[in-house]
Amino acid sequence: MSGPDLRRAAAARALDLVEPGMRLGLGTGSTAAAFVALLGERVRAGLDIVGVPTSEATRAQAESLGIRLATLDEQPELDLTIDGADEVDDQLRLIKGGGAALLREKIVACASRRMVVIADAAKHVARLGAFPLPIEVNPFGLRATHRAVEAAVAGSGCSGDVRLRGLPDGKPLVTDGGHYILDARLGAIPDPEALGAALWAVPGVVEHGLFLGIADAAILAAARDGQAEVTVLGSLS
Repeated sequence: MSGPDLRRAAAARALDLVEPGMRLGLGTGSTAAAFVALLGERVRAGLDIVGVPTSEATRAQAESLGIRLATLDEQPELDLTIDGADEVDDQLRLIKGGGAALLREKIVACASRRMVVIADAAKHVARLGAFPLPIEVNPFGLRATHRAVEAAVAGSGCSGDVRLRGLPDGKPLVTDGGHYILDARLGAIPDPEALGAALWAVPGVVEHGLFLGIADAAILAAARDGQAEVTVLGSLS
């Protein structure tokens, strides 16, 4: 069973949580895109919801499917956000931002009554950190911010290098908000809360990809005997 099949299985289970009239946060990334695609099918069949996208890519996909959209200024309180994750542990702590949308993803998730993660079960880890931690930073004073982030990482008991995320042409990747991304390749994060607090103390940091105390549940899909088996961490109710 392929990755797309597992992503679709997790997305289909999350779609069961959607009720008419809901205000939905729409995540970013391949698994979130699978959810938006299925949501579009339901909308074409008559489901009435409004979505708030977490990236311009998600906005474009949702618009192409006829999903009614709003901004957080228009809908500041959401019922549910469905989004993917790069890693999730047993405490529903996440690393997000592989798609460079972590700032908007966290704003939307925190404006929601519930956040449910959908993912391939391979994203479920015993300890966060194998996936590089994205840190969104202001371009102004980049070198100073980079050095301060490295110091914060080291002071939090982590080791590894911090690199500016670039494009194939060598230019820095620029987020939808006009910021840069530093990726901290740490291998393991022994204390995510301590690292998150240390990163917040760096003035040039706009947001970091540690989502702590935000997710209510995770829907994880794994291959079993050629079929997708879905399990849930946390509570979907």
